[in-house]
Amino acid sequence: MEWLAYGSTEYVTRVVVGAATTVASAYEAGQVEFGTGKYYALCAFGGVLSCGITHTAIVPLDLVKCRIQVNPEKYTGIGAGFRTTVAEEGVRALVKGWAPTLIGYSAQGLGKFGFYEVFKNVYADMLGEENAYLYRTSLYLAASASAEFFADILLAPMEATKVRIQTAPGAPPTLRGCAPLIYKTEGLTGFYKGLPPLWMRQIPYTMMKFACFEKTVEALYQYVVPKPRAECSKGEQLIVTFVAGYIAGVFCAIVSHPADTVVSKLNQDSQATAGGILKKLGFAGVWKGLVPRIIMIGTLTALQWFIYDSVKVALNLPRPPPPEMPASLKAKLAAQQ
Repeated sequence: MEWLAYGSTEYVTRVVVGAATTVASAYEAGQVEFGTGKYYALCAFGGVLSCGITHTAIVPLDLVKCRIQVNPEKYTGIGAGFRTTVAEEGVRALVKGWAPTLIGYSAQGLGKFGFYEVFKNVYADMLGEENAYLYRTSLYLAASASAEFFADILLAPMEATKVRIQTAPGAPPTLRGCAPLIYKTEGLTGFYKGLPPLWMRQIPYTMMKFACFEKTVEALYQYVVPKPRAECSKGEQLIVTFVAGYIAGVFCAIVSHPADTVVSKLNQDSQATAGGILKKLGFAGVWKGLVPRIIMIGTLTALQWFIYDSVKVALNLPRPPPPEMPASLKAKLAAQQ
């Protein structure tokens, strides 16, 4: 349970270094066998790169989004948020929170993508080939929800630190200053008090992210792409991945935004409660910052899937095609006609 403890920087570093070593050996050996421990480790490594890089790259937009949520009177929109922040704190303020973002979302990506691959295969084996095909959307939803439950435990300490740095007046502006302060004044609970609303935000988001992506890829190859996936080049397949990821990201942003607002408010004010925030903000208040979040999450999700799939291509990992009806099920349906 060491990954629950404060001081997760060292843990994430060990994971990344270990996964990178596995990456090198896997590349040398050729294609990794699907469903093995090495396969899951490399998928987790792809998740580290996918989430860590993308979330860190959009820290300025995320900072403005958080400030719109917690102080909409002062930060009235995206443009005004950037102008006000730069005018009062300088350009460097736009990258506040980059370190906890990099560490936290790398750890989350490890859990999100790595555990998703595990749970998807475990649940598919439990259902059997035919039921796994018939109920594949439910399978995607269950696997992604299970994965995100654990991924958010990895994310919560750094998410709390990030939001405190970005939004709390007088908070230390760096990870090494803010994290010890939270621990000193609030203990470990200070890092995890936002975990329930984080689950409320991230689990629906991830369920939509994976299920919508999987179904969109399936639909694109069936109705849009003019040739079968097997005849598409790897570059063409990655374009389909990016488009499907962006479509999934727009829906993700919408379904998870109210909980995202609550998380921002909770981590801004150490005395706040989720119920009190919802009562104070009302229905309209929890949707503040939706437009920048749609832009942010749409782009983010598309890039995450693109990077994740690119890692699979680069490391020669198995990439199963969109699901097809099993021969046994086709025979049963033909017999019923």
